Amino acid sequence: MEKPNFEFWFEFASTYSYLSVSRIDEISKTHGVSVEWKPFLLGPIFKSQGWDTSPFNIYKAKGDYMWKDIERICEKYNIAFTKPSVFPQNGLLAARIALAYENESWVSEFTKRVFSANFTEDKDISDQGVLEPILSSFELEPDQIIARAKSQENKDALRERTELAVSKGIFGAPTFAIEGEIFWGND
Repeated sequence: MEKPNFEFWFEFASTYSYLSVSRIDEISKTHGVSVEWKPFLLGPIFKSQGWDTSPFNIYKAKGDYMWKDIERICEKYNIAFTKPSVFPQNGLLAARIALAYENESWVSEFTKRVFSANFTEDKDISDQGVLEPILSSFELEPDQIIARAKSQENKDALRERTELAVSKGIFGAPTFAIEGEIFWGND
């Protein structure tokens, strides 16, 4: 009998995606389900709503609450956290890598390490110099991985992935899709 599965739609700049990435493997194993990791971009979705940045930056009260909430949840689940000096980070290259290699066994761990670089080490995840050592840790050739990630074919695929997210009704991250229904948020 095949394990039930769900889609995990995430954005590398998303604070709540970070919380989900930190816990998703343990929770999915406990409940005997498999996860399909689905990187996408929130920027184009926000732009279509007239926003040029995260709503957590646009609406101060919402942003202030979010940072307190993140700290509270991280403390509850013993998740390391450092507020990034730049928010949101540009996760475009990381998303392109995660999409180009989404069927490879190392991608979920790559994803976790990129989130950690952003939300525990306050590193610029748009910098190839931050992503290359992560890729090298899997005994991969970073230049080859990044070249494929930057190919026009993969750029188009990420655009299509984001359009697919919109067509499913996804408006934020993380979002979980199960049997055609979506659930938004870390909880």
